[in-house]
Amino acid sequence: MTEPGAEFAHVLPAEQVQELLNTLVKAARAFQMYLPNNPMYHRASANIAAAFEPVWNAIDELVLTVQETDFVWEQEVVYHQLSKADSLAWTLYKDGLRALTLRKGVEQEELTRFLGVVNRVRGLAPDAADDLFTLLWTEEFQFIDVRFMESAQEYGTGELVPQAEHAGGMDLSAEVKADLADGAAGEAADAPERPKGVVDADEFDSTLYFLDGDEVDRLSADLAYEYSRDLRAASLTAIYDLFESQVETETRDEILGVLETLFPSMLNAGEFRASASMLRETRVLAERSPELAPEHQERLVTFIEELSEPAIVGQLMQALDEGTGRPNDADIAELLRELRPKALSTLVEWTPRLTSATVRGLVEKAVEHLASAHQGEVLRLIRSGDAASLPGAIDLAGRLKLEGAVPGLGEVMDNPDAALRLAATEALVAIASPGGLVVLERAVGDEDRAVRLAALKALTARGYKGAVGKVQEVVEGKGRKDLDFNERRAFFEAYGAIVGPAGLPVLRDLIVRRGFFRRKKSAEVRMCAALGLGRIGTPEARAVLESVAEDADRQVRNAVTAALRGVAE
Repeated sequence: MTEPGAEFAHVLPAEQVQELLNTLVKAARAFQMYLPNNPMYHRASANIAAAFEPVWNAIDELVLTVQETDFVWEQEVVYHQLSKADSLAWTLYKDGLRALTLRKGVEQEELTRFLGVVNRVRGLAPDAADDLFTLLWTEEFQFIDVRFMESAQEYGTGELVPQAEHAGGMDLSAEVKADLADGAAGEAADAPERPKGVVDADEFDSTLYFLDGDEVDRLSADLAYEYSRDLRAASLTAIYDLFESQVETETRDEILGVLETLFPSMLNAGEFRASASMLRETRVLAERSPELAPEHQERLVTFIEELSEPAIVGQLMQALDEGTGRPNDADIAELLRELRPKALSTLVEWTPRLTSATVRGLVEKAVEHLASAHQGEVLRLIRSGDAASLPGAIDLAGRLKLEGAVPGLGEVMDNPDAALRLAATEALVAIASPGGLVVLERAVGDEDRAVRLAALKALTARGYKGAVGKVQEVVEGKGRKDLDFNERRAFFEAYGAIVGPAGLPVLRDLIVRRGFFRRKKSAEVRMCAALGLGRIGTPEARAVLESVAEDADRQVRNAVTAALRGVAE
């Protein structure tokens, strides 16, 4: 008779399984040492996939018996490590895991999560509330089954099985059947004698075939509902109700302890919708719970504010940006809506660094929602001068057109960083309030060319009269001497647009030569004057342009032609 497992021995050598387990051990160390965005982390994942390929070519399911320092497959030891500190088998064995089944496809996603749980278990304190059993239970694996000595819960299938310690190589299904048979025999022996005429339902066929079609459908629907409904949400609702109804200090202390422990775990697991729901419910508890003690009120408020702490918000942003298994966008948006104003500085700091366009869009909406409701926080960030959050706060003030931010933006115009001054200028242009135009007038004299041009363009479009003084200085040659042609042209066009017909005499004297001995202006100045006349656009300005249309200087002629074309249009 062929021994169990012998049919696989010639198909899949034990050495191949041994090599696979060695790869898993190395990968577990790599996952513990490196973040998911590290090349070493990705190389370890690729090595796992490569090690599984020959195994899945031979079998579809790998069943390992877990012993104290060994893994056993088909009655052969395929992993042995005497050092318990380094032993993967011991890490599983000490928490009661006795059988581990890996199915084809586990290497795609679930194995990485499984090894992550193993690494977390290694770092748990002896008195920690969680253990391997509870952590695996929350993962709900589809391609991994585990069997514990005491828990009687086989993950992935949802089936309850009797648990016992297994020797290496024993067929688990056969042992389960034997255990069930022995248990049934014992119950029959211990059962009291039934009176005559009493019927036992267990003697009848328990299949569904005696039900009619409607009953089968209804029962199937009820089963599907039970398996699909969120039991945790119902449990949490019961906890909230207990907190409101039970006013004893010890009871409420215990409930708050449960919530404070559960919330970080849910957040780390990416269960953002459930986390947001917990924050909303605790806020309601703080508002309407009867006979609420001051210490409980303070703990509830602290709990709600915890999510908006800069360190937690930063970790949340990093997890969203780097995570491969990102939650549903609606769940992310729901959690972000629960953030408090103090999270704004971290959000505006992280927003431009986010690589995922979808996540960045969700965060930007959350930032705008927070800033619109708490404009004072935006103004505080602008006045704080914090180098990390200041660029984002300036951009936010411009996008939301916050007129109250104008004084703070005016202070930024004194910042030595030209990039920040330019960002403040653009924000002031977007706000376009009277106070903002006054600050832009100062920016016309800024040391940075880009700042001057941005301010000048906005003032020109607005026809802001307050800028005439600085603009006229440049036109009359009394201002800066280091302007290039494009910037000088912008000043002349601003002069024509802002001053209008009153500026005709000044520009005419610059472009038309009067008197034989009078020094003629440079070609660049005359070209700029022509373009300024074009912005005035009156018949008198057109007449001046036509008078110099045949000027000896070709560049001046070209500028006059362009100006006349603009007047005609």
